[in-house]
Amino acid sequence: MRSISTPEVPATAAPAATGLVPHTDLIDAPSLTAAICAEIAGLTDTDARAARACAVRHMAAEKARANAALAAAFAEAPLRARELVSDQSRLTDGLVRTALAVAQHLHPLSNPTEGERIAVLAVGGYGRAEMAPHSDVDLLFLTPWKITPWAEAVIESMLYMLWDLKLKVGHSSRTVADCLRLGRDDITIRTALLEHRFICGHALLETELSDRLWGDLFKTTGREFIEAKLAERAERHKRQGGQRYVLEPNVKEAKGGLRDLQTLYWIGKYLHRVPSSAGLVAAGLLTGEEYAQFERAENFLWAARCHLHYIAKRPVDQLTFDMQVEVAARMGYRDGHGRRAVEHFMQDYFRHATRVGELTRVFLTELEARHAKPEARLMGFFSRKSVAKGYKLVQGRIDAADPAKFLSDKLNLLRAFEEALRSGYLLHPNIMRLIAANLDLIDDEMRDDPEAQRIFLDLMLKHGNPERALRRMNELGVLSAFIPEFENIVAMMQFNVYHHYTVDEHIIQTISTLAQIERGELVEDLPLSSSILKEGVSRRVLYVALLLHDIGKGRPEDHSIIGAQMARRIAPRLGLDEEESETVEWLVRYHLLMSDMAQKRDIGDPRTVRDFAKAVKTRKRLDLLTVLTVCDIRGVGPNTWNNWKAMLLRQLHGLTTDALEGGLESINREKREDEAKAALRARLVDWTDEAIRAEWARHYAPYWQGLTTDTQEVFARLLQGLDDTEIRIDLHPEPARDATRAAFALADHPGIFSRLAGALALVGANVVDAKTYTSKDGYATPVFWIQDAEGKPYDVERLPRLTQMIDKTLKGEVVAREALAGRDKVKKREREFRFPTHITFDNEGSEIYTIIEVDTRDRPGLLFDLTRTLAVNNMQISSAVIATYGAQVVDTFYVKDMFGLKLHAKNRQEALEKKLRQAITEGAERASA
Repeated sequence: MRSISTPEVPATAAPAATGLVPHTDLIDAPSLTAAICAEIAGLTDTDARAARACAVRHMAAEKARANAALAAAFAEAPLRARELVSDQSRLTDGLVRTALAVAQHLHPLSNPTEGERIAVLAVGGYGRAEMAPHSDVDLLFLTPWKITPWAEAVIESMLYMLWDLKLKVGHSSRTVADCLRLGRDDITIRTALLEHRFICGHALLETELSDRLWGDLFKTTGREFIEAKLAERAERHKRQGGQRYVLEPNVKEAKGGLRDLQTLYWIGKYLHRVPSSAGLVAAGLLTGEEYAQFERAENFLWAARCHLHYIAKRPVDQLTFDMQVEVAARMGYRDGHGRRAVEHFMQDYFRHATRVGELTRVFLTELEARHAKPEARLMGFFSRKSVAKGYKLVQGRIDAADPAKFLSDKLNLLRAFEEALRSGYLLHPNIMRLIAANLDLIDDEMRDDPEAQRIFLDLMLKHGNPERALRRMNELGVLSAFIPEFENIVAMMQFNVYHHYTVDEHIIQTISTLAQIERGELVEDLPLSSSILKEGVSRRVLYVALLLHDIGKGRPEDHSIIGAQMARRIAPRLGLDEEESETVEWLVRYHLLMSDMAQKRDIGDPRTVRDFAKAVKTRKRLDLLTVLTVCDIRGVGPNTWNNWKAMLLRQLHGLTTDALEGGLESINREKREDEAKAALRARLVDWTDEAIRAEWARHYAPYWQGLTTDTQEVFARLLQGLDDTEIRIDLHPEPARDATRAAFALADHPGIFSRLAGALALVGANVVDAKTYTSKDGYATPVFWIQDAEGKPYDVERLPRLTQMIDKTLKGEVVAREALAGRDKVKKREREFRFPTHITFDNEGSEIYTIIEVDTRDRPGLLFDLTRTLAVNNMQISSAVIATYGAQVVDTFYVKDMFGLKLHAKNRQEALEKKLRQAITEGAERASA
């Protein structure tokens, strides 16, 4: 099995009974009770409230002392979670016992009847003797018959004391008959009763309850309980996002979390009456090795949960981004190997969550097949296939007919997955256990075997749903055994809000996207990629490139460069020939190139297209890179792909295709200008020739190359008859781009672009692209493409407010910098993200502009701060391209100085960079205040 990168409590660690704190130092309930009763006896005021206050004072002091000792001990030994949760429960037991003793002292009975007996039981997590520092205290007060006034008074006094101790107490008062009746009707109550534990009071009542539960209820309802728990588990997973790799998982409720382990224990206990989770081995439900994994995962998850409670000082179970950093530090993780401590911690978290998934699958599959699903198949009944020789069907799942024979040919460790895809049956846990226990058979000899290479490639290429096999191979460790370089990225989390999945899951998502395109399921969403695949590209190259494109992550070096070097070694091992391996290497090396060019550069600048065409060189590579880029972006997360990115990539692909097929010289400014003017003439059919010639003459060359005909037509009409005091605005949704185009026409003056950016930020508009030009007769024609906070086109109904805000900003009635101060905040949960600021100056990427690229943390007022700094330093902005990656943003500006020249001088670049960094730093300080 895979290694975990942090020291853990081993499976053979001392049992929880030894305690994190010596039991004698935790709480001494008899002595505490005696001290309380002695002081109460000496009170002149015999009022019950005063007596309870006395008791609470003593118990609160003991509680505070014991909790402080536990917190200090856990800080020193931050992985000894099993002992901590046991000690927290033991401390609570002492407080409950003391509370009952004091309550009985306050309400004495000289001659108790049979009905005046009471037993106090712990239920739920407290019943399991598992409590985090701020867990609820769930109590069941058990009485023989209907509750008497005396029992009611005792319970009331107990609860008042426990509440005054600031314990969150959940409670119920029932008879044994009540428990059976309610447990029969309510699965939640039945589960709580399953875990009941006697604390104090009349022990024979608990014995009676236990006998009746096991004899009258649990014994005959096993199937019903299992089905209910499986349904409950499925619903819980759905609520938590339906997958293991969520950015901010809930340690208790998420897939692969503590509740999944508890479900295994509940079912095992219900069916076999095991006294603890260790009994699952004796019951034959888990092997010894599997239970060791259970213990390690459980301890890790409890440790994370307890640290969350200590940090928040309240019950918190979700590992939010800010909490992840603190929990990682408390658990002893440190930065190293080019990665942050929090990334190492979350990688271990996800590996444990994966193991919980494996254990759950192994444990539940047989129960599912027997009690819930007669056959586990991927395909319908009428598409049934028989399994190949050497396999058998067990409860509708594939198993090895003869385990020894299966292992005699190491290739069967791969063939099993091929058979599952071919037949449509799922793998049985037996064969999964067999494979996972024999990964050492996958050695260099097997990796070099052409038949092994064929099987592996066929898993991706032949059956139409490669992600199913790859995900299962990854979970069982087969993928890392066959491609050892893959091991490093398994469960690797990237600590930013952009990547929704771990690196290995992201890779599988990209391959799933490619398979969907091939199956024709995304023709409407991805017409270009669909047509490229239909026309034909090397599927072997494309699938292998996707499998390896991020394999270099998690190292200090550029992952594209190191990944390409790794791909060059791996591709031949997967059966690719020299030319295919070289293409895979190139695709891995440049897998971000097209995305960067499309999202961080002005595609309207001919140099952008020429440079990109020179880099890709051939139509074949362009097509391969286009499909890879689309799959890569879609594989980042559910809402990462949008029409804006689709439009940019289609546009870049089209222009580059023209350049490759028509020659690079076909991409020139003069040709574009002539084509643009002719297209505008065709639109302005209601204009005279004289008016059209005047419109042609009023704009400089970059205007004709940088805007679409639609936008040029809008500006032509906005500028008609415009006077120097007027501002005209055209707001037009472009659903095909997932943005709204905001075009402005007004008299030009310094800083206009910055003021507009500030006004847009003030009305909640996010700028994704912007261009601005000044006409020869002194008018500015800035155009912004804007989205709302959800990444959708900015609503046209908000135009009046936008118009009003722009008018006030340009007149100086609203100072954007001051107005933004209160809104320009970084969310608390995102403050722990680190995005070092990088600023570059590029004088080669454009013929007439210097390209300034600013890569930093995003915030609402950033674009305003940057454009204002550029304006103050006499930089003329021609266009701004904004690429957002979660909490990170890359703002790219095409600029000239006040004389219309590029910024070549090194000292001027350094001075401007210093000013930009100062603006970013000051803005970040305001945002964090």
